[in-house]
Amino acid sequence: MAKKVVASLKTDTGKGYAKVIKMEKSAKTGAYAFKEEIVAADKVKEFFAKK
Repeated sequence: MAKKVVASLKTDTGKGYAKVIKMEKSAKTGAYAFKEEIVAADKVKEFFAKK
């Protein structure tokens, strides 16, 4: 699946998007989890700003 996502981001229509990965700590267990999302390039800062 990762190969398809990366391949689609390299097309001409996909240049305005970025795959972002954020690490979040669970309040219940203390374990870390990773949240992946594909967002528009101008919305990357907003993605990391929200909790």
